Amino acid sequence: MGKKRIVTTGGKEADIKETAPKVSSKKKLEAGILFVQSTYNNTKVMLADTKGNAILWSSSGSLGFKGAKKGTPFAAAKVGELLAEKASLLGLKEVSVVINGVGSGRESAVRGFTSKGINITNIKDVTPVPHNGPKPPKPRRV
Repeated sequence: MGKKRIVTTGGKEADIKETAPKVSSKKKLEAGILFVQSTYNNTKVMLADTKGNAILWSSSGSLGFKGAKKGTPFAAAKVGELLAEKASLLGLKEVSVVINGVGSGRESAVRGFTSKGINITNIKDVTPVPHNGPKPPKPRRV
């Protein structure tokens, strides 16, 4: 959110940079599901509990990447690292991964998440694959 201004008793102002938001300590999570949606333009990562209720989420755009940089593997890795830091505060030990999409951030988001010491139990790819789709229109007769 930027910088916070704190006024001291002497009338001076001191600027303190705000750190990453703290996750409430009353939520404890041992295992969860990590959903990675990777498109050509963005990478979204969501952490849910074992029932599927969303707990944490982030995306390349929410980290400040703009334009074509949102779809890069570097941005996806940064999203994975940020979510892993927040998840470790919750006490997360293991996670199963569900990957959706064809973007370049599929693998790097998972690698960034595992770099913080959280184990992966299984990886599942649920990217929709078309089975040839509807019948094409007839050729035009003129």
